[in-house]
Amino acid sequence: MTFKMKKVTQAVVCAAGLMGMSGAAHAVNWLQVQGTEPSYSVARAKVWGFIQPEYQYTKNTPLKGGPFAGQPAVFNQQRPDLTSPSSFNVLRARIGVRGVAFPLSDKIDYFILAEFGNNGITQPTGHAAQLSDASITLNYIPGARIRVGEFKYPGSEEGMMGIPAFNFVNFSQVTNQMMLERHFANLTGRNPNPKMGGASETPNLPNSPIGAFRDTGVQVFDWFDVGNWENAYAVMVGNGNGLNLTDNNNHKDLYLYYSLARIFGGQGPHRQSWKTYVWWQQGKRTIGQWDSTAGDFVQKTFDRKRYGIGTTFRRGKIRADAEYMRGDGMIFNSTAGGGAPSDTRVAGGTTYYANFNILPNEKSNGWYIDGGYEVMPKLWLEARYDRYNRGTEVATDERVFKTTTIGAEYFFNKASRIIVNYEFRKADAPGYPSSAPPNQVLDTFDNRLSTQLLIVF
Repeated sequence: MTFKMKKVTQAVVCAAGLMGMSGAAHAVNWLQVQGTEPSYSVARAKVWGFIQPEYQYTKNTPLKGGPFAGQPAVFNQQRPDLTSPSSFNVLRARIGVRGVAFPLSDKIDYFILAEFGNNGITQPTGHAAQLSDASITLNYIPGARIRVGEFKYPGSEEGMMGIPAFNFVNFSQVTNQMMLERHFANLTGRNPNPKMGGASETPNLPNSPIGAFRDTGVQVFDWFDVGNWENAYAVMVGNGNGLNLTDNNNHKDLYLYYSLARIFGGQGPHRQSWKTYVWWQQGKRTIGQWDSTAGDFVQKTFDRKRYGIGTTFRRGKIRADAEYMRGDGMIFNSTAGGGAPSDTRVAGGTTYYANFNILPNEKSNGWYIDGGYEVMPKLWLEARYDRYNRGTEVATDERVFKTTTIGAEYFFNKASRIIVNYEFRKADAPGYPSSAPPNQVLDTFDNRLSTQLLIVF
């Protein structure tokens, strides 16, 4: 084997390890792993991808209170269609290519990834495939690498990490509700809509792909080793308007990130270390809000801020993660009355929809802590507790979600595994008596069983 072929082989093995070794991919520098190629890589194109079929189940307890009493609860239906309490699904099916612009330049890296699965990226658009990542990294300036295009923005650990490295089937509630941004035409629907002569309007459904922790923009980043310690930083400016879209207002989002890691050994996705990090995100969102004076939906702009601090640890057979996050403005508020978005209720000759809605000037906070232990070769046991306090500024807005997840991961080999999770889910509205409709609705929050396969190629 020639020297060049050895280098190509090393690069391919490294890429395969990144996508497949989820049990070992913790306390990783995701800026480095996702934004650059290994320094020894000379591969012009490395094709890779993964498939994630899954099954999720709840017992589908009907709503006990509110306007949609007796009908299915949105939080007991399975993603992304929210039409069934139990379902098989090919959640993700992604294929990509990454490499170095060699022989033109060994200082330019690129990363392209497309989604073919049935999820929040593809489902709102009705397209069979969507581009999720397309970026170029310029490694010319010492201490200031420049990444341009569409890619994962710096922020929360669950959002930044590669999906094949994620140890659970579902995100924590704080990540899912506060960080995983949804995009709608309006803040909420109005039922009935006075402008339409008292007739109801269509449901306020997503009008673009889910944010998927990605933005289009430019990022300056790098990392610096001092002995066994690594400092990493990132500063990004993006559109703040979701996937595959240009900006829809004059405001850009700002992302800041810094991490400090004590390196125990290994490198890239196999690194063992203790990492502590902080991050900040700030931008504005322009969206339709009902204006009673105008008698119509008027485009208005609201602030959106997110920030947090966390730590991750990986050494030997033990791993652990903890993160605390806060949100200010544009808080996703699920559906009116907890109804599934396809559900309706007829009252007084008017059809009411379980519209999605957003609280534009509210605040939220939450945290999670999780850990895993390799009880025997290839088998990891996992546990996570997360709490999300949504809408904390107004007592009647507040909802508290508490979830305990237990599970196991079994690795068939370095490129395939199965995850089984069971979530004990509770929620309440502390601003209301326990017998009030909001708490009756949340009493129907079911536990959830889920299992997922991962095959990396």
